Amino acid sequence: MNKFSMKHLRYFDALARFGHFGRAAEACSVTQPALSVQIKELEDLIGAPLVERNARKIHLTALGSAFAERVQGILQSVDELEDLVRASNSAFTGQFRFGVIPTVAPYLLSEIIKQLTMTFPALDLRPREAKTQKLVRDILDARLEAAIVALPISEASLHEELLFEEDFVLLRSEADADKPVPAPDRLTEMRLLLLEEGHCFRDQAISYCSTMSSLPRNLMEGSSLSTLVQMVGAGIGVTLIPQMAVGVECRSAAVSIARLPEPRPRRAIGMVWRKSNPLQDQLMAIADLIRTIGLKQKAQSADGLLNRRPVEQRA
Repeated sequence: MNKFSMKHLRYFDALARFGHFGRAAEACSVTQPALSVQIKELEDLIGAPLVERNARKIHLTALGSAFAERVQGILQSVDELEDLVRASNSAFTGQFRFGVIPTVAPYLLSEIIKQLTMTFPALDLRPREAKTQKLVRDILDARLEAAIVALPISEASLHEELLFEEDFVLLRSEADADKPVPAPDRLTEMRLLLLEEGHCFRDQAISYCSTMSSLPRNLMEGSSLSTLVQMVGAGIGVTLIPQMAVGVECRSAAVSIARLPEPRPRRAIGMVWRKSNPLQDQLMAIADLIRTIGLKQKAQSADGLLNRRPVEQRA
């Protein structure tokens, strides 16, 4: 049997993960026909089919499933070897694959990329926006070096580095600007707008609004913070958003912003990476840089809130 290449393995790994030739090709930055040729070539080298093809979705054969598991381990080991070499160099070079959750990316990612590019000019940045569960899985599988998420993650094999904390604020329609701020348990009686399931910010908001296990009675969902803010501006309901989002999302929205009573709900933003990653010093340096960016943005958003004269009373 002829030897297969790392390209074969990476293409097959992508196909096994996505279960779709088009999405796998996109992830590998190649055309779908090119990926298909490589997969067929790999099967010819092995002498057995790895994939069962149909019009909608591919399925791995029994051999394909076992092969995919081994391939994942091989690729992780190769990536860790590459990281080990990079860690021995004084300059931080090569790819840096990192993830950011959707409730942070629109507000910090641009400045993070700018500062990382200036500080580590030889670094090839590969950012990715995804929900926490997906990012953690990709870090554990060595598809990402690190991710910016809400803490805690509570995964034993991951290091959690706290970056900063930030408050949540209450958004209501402009007509409610002079009304007292409702107590947390009152929010469950209102039409509360929250992110759809899978977002950690949704769970944090629900936890603040009520200690009950059931959801608020009058709940509506949105796919992004931007959608929630626009719904509030249209008078549909109220929502909570992180303080860092105020400057971007509320700039032209017909909403009023209110600080919530103490103890205010807040979240901890941190960076996580594998404890086994040899790039510990470099990752800590990146965490320090992002911490500085986050704290600066937090201070600016706090000034913006004060300028808008937020309501402070409690019902």
